[in-house]
Amino acid sequence: MFLNHVWGLLTNPEKEWKAVRAESPGVVGSYISHVLILAAIPVVAGYYGTTRVGWQVIAREVHRLTPESALSIAIASYITLLVAVFVVGKLIEWMGRTYGGKADLGSSVALAAHTATPLFLIGLSFVYPLLWLNLLLGLPALAYTVYLLYTGVPIMMGIPKERGFLFASAVLAVGLVMFIGILAATVILWTAGVAPVVAG
Repeated sequence: MFLNHVWGLLTNPEKEWKAVRAESPGVVGSYISHVLILAAIPVVAGYYGTTRVGWQVIAREVHRLTPESALSIAIASYITLLVAVFVVGKLIEWMGRTYGGKADLGSSVALAAHTATPLFLIGLSFVYPLLWLNLLLGLPALAYTVYLLYTGVPIMMGIPKERGFLFASAVLAVGLVMFIGILAATVILWTAGVAPVVAG
């Protein structure tokens, strides 16, 4: 069923992780029931916010992107999110061997996909692209994402909590490196001439 674990992850994560593990959605199942839908939230909200609402820099005029520029950024962002979930899942599976994890690729991708739920949901705030507001809402979502990771790793990987803490810390470090890599790639693309086009 579509998005059937979202509420449980927000209200009772430990119980919901056990349900996800029992369900064993696999890679395709995780994408169809969860990732494809939730990853669209920040993308669609960002498209709307940057083309319709716009943003201001130090109380100057409102800046908006052209629909064409925003659409190409939205498509690239959506693909990046889809690929990132799979890559993190693959890395979780690979690192699982070091920590004695028993999960396969499907469970590893499910862990990555469901852990990202708060970040996908808070992407709705991009409808109003105000930096301080997005940070104010995004930081608690990021903190809860980390909590979901630390809660979910022992259950999904089938390892003790003590070893799960180290495993989750390694996954968190890899996720941060990936995030910095994506930001660096974005800056490189923008300086190479593939920058957003501001309307008017």
